[in-house]
Amino acid sequence: MNTQLSSLVNAAGAAAAGGRWQEAERLWSQVHALAPGNVQALFSLGVHAFQRGDSQAALEFLQQARTRAPRDPMVLLTIGRVHREAGRPEQEWSAIVAALEIDPYFLPALLGKGEFLEQQRKPRMAADVFRNVLKVAPAEPEWPPALRRRLAHAREAVERDTQELVDYLGHRVAAKQATVDQALAGRWDEAVSILAGRTRPYHSHCNQLHVPRLPALTFYDDALFPWMCELESRTDAIKTELQEMIVSRGEEFVPYIQYAPGDPVNQWDKLNHSRNWSGFHLYAHGEPVEEHLAQCPRTAEALALVDSADIPGLCPNAMFSALVPGAHIPPHTGETNARLVAHLPLVVPDKCSYRVGYDWRQWREGKCWVFDDTIEHEARNDSDQLRVILMFDVWNPLLSPAEREMATALAAAMREWRTASDVV
Repeated sequence: MNTQLSSLVNAAGAAAAGGRWQEAERLWSQVHALAPGNVQALFSLGVHAFQRGDSQAALEFLQQARTRAPRDPMVLLTIGRVHREAGRPEQEWSAIVAALEIDPYFLPALLGKGEFLEQQRKPRMAADVFRNVLKVAPAEPEWPPALRRRLAHAREAVERDTQELVDYLGHRVAAKQATVDQALAGRWDEAVSILAGRTRPYHSHCNQLHVPRLPALTFYDDALFPWMCELESRTDAIKTELQEMIVSRGEEFVPYIQYAPGDPVNQWDKLNHSRNWSGFHLYAHGEPVEEHLAQCPRTAEALALVDSADIPGLCPNAMFSALVPGAHIPPHTGETNARLVAHLPLVVPDKCSYRVGYDWRQWREGKCWVFDDTIEHEARNDSDQLRVILMFDVWNPLLSPAEREMATALAAAMREWRTASDVV
């Protein structure tokens, strides 16, 4: 008997998987005749009856399956589906709630809850449910095929609701925001975006030395850098030297990302050892590249004007940074918030953009900016031409001279610890 039953169950499952519904129902009926309490047969016969439009028979089979398997949320959810088609929303809701009481993270039930609320014309409540769905669902490439369409709909509903909320919040506070200092207005745009759930807060994440209690500012006020105007005035001279280096020493623009074989590259997979993002180094990890500086004397003079961060083994760094057409530098964070990074754009076609945290900007040739690279940032060159900037390190102006010495001492001590031989 057991062998016969097992063979019938397998055959019924294969028929259903192959879309042979009548054959599957006939086989499940045979299973049911042999084992009236078989939950799989009861559930499947209920589904087949539902597909045939016989909701009464469907409910009878499904209720029997529920009696036999009271902790199976799929049985309850299917009962709810039958009630939906029969126009009984209260019973449908009860079934969904009961399924979630068994397993609050059961994706089909969470989707069913959101879809029910949409049908009841409660799109905002539905969007909140769909947000939870997307939190517990796997990453999109691993979405179950049977749920892919419904998960895509959930994502679209969340995106639509989020944009409507951003617009609503922005409209409600527009009058008050108009009275805020223009230099501070951006933080309130971001506050709206975070409150609506469109973006997350961006904090400082240092790969090495983190100085606590420094504000996580994206782009710093130009007024904090008295050398900036003089540097910008030398853009043409620096650009001329850049162009000479591209022509005469182009092979010395080396890939910026160079992980060794076996190292985990994470987001750098596409750029590892790639000249899509390359640099002509003038300073590297705190050391001057004397040959390159000698080839670019005017650039070297300009860099001597700035308040270069000096943390041995870490900075200063300075280079001509080249990004080829179509290249994307993925989101990442830097080494320490004791230093900031400056960009002097030299060759900037249209469709080139840069993001630090929430703030997107476009480079403008000859206009310098300074930002905290320990806040997540990324770059895009969506043009069909090369983009090149002069990139270099400066001290964070919010650190006193004594604190600069502390940063240098801490970094040195850490380097000594890592390089010292173990004492046996």
